[in-house]
Amino acid sequence: MDKPGLEGRCGTCVRFVSVREVRDAQGVVRRAGTCLLGVWPSPLFETNTCAEHLARGTVAQTLAARSRPAGRGSAPRGAGARERSTAPSPRRPLELPEDLLAMDASEFRAVLREVLREELGVGATPLAGRWEGGEVILKPGKEGTAEKRLPIEALFHKVVMVRDKLRVLEQRINSHGKLTGEEKVQLQSYITGCYGSLTTFNLLFADKADAFTGQKGDREE
Repeated sequence: MDKPGLEGRCGTCVRFVSVREVRDAQGVVRRAGTCLLGVWPSPLFETNTCAEHLARGTVAQTLAARSRPAGRGSAPRGAGARERSTAPSPRRPLELPEDLLAMDASEFRAVLREVLREELGVGATPLAGRWEGGEVILKPGKEGTAEKRLPIEALFHKVVMVRDKLRVLEQRINSHGKLTGEEKVQLQSYITGCYGSLTTFNLLFADKADAFTGQKGDREE
């Protein structure tokens, strides 16, 4: 049950998940959670608010109304009615958690891609063959200090994760309804700058279509 007085706050929002009790800076125990949209950084408390609030239950009610068949008038009595009564009842629709139902298409695709890549290894971005089994060696300038060796596959995985998260951020900026066109262009320029800084790693990608593209389509090899 939602606590009274939290209407319109994160504590009653469908996107408020992973709720737990935490002790804040003043030593008060409060309920905190995570925002699926990333509107607030953690810890996010149930008393916070934002313009993206979506009350629990509203999504399920909307979908139920859409799935309800249109009225066909009263059914006739008699043999025909008895025949219809023996027909198998339609299968109930799959019930999904409200957290998933509340996502828009781009958010759901981003989450699905991340799950498949991280948990199942499906659709992983391939590493260029010449780097397979290789190592990154970090050799310190201070004499007598041990060097650090890192498998190239591990470095490549982190690079791909950064790229994917930048792409998700780019999609959210472009689809944001409250940003002006000028603000979107400015934020997009920051992301493009990040892509340009990361073109150093393009030589690791087997497929150049997966690599970073900076300003004016430059791709550092």
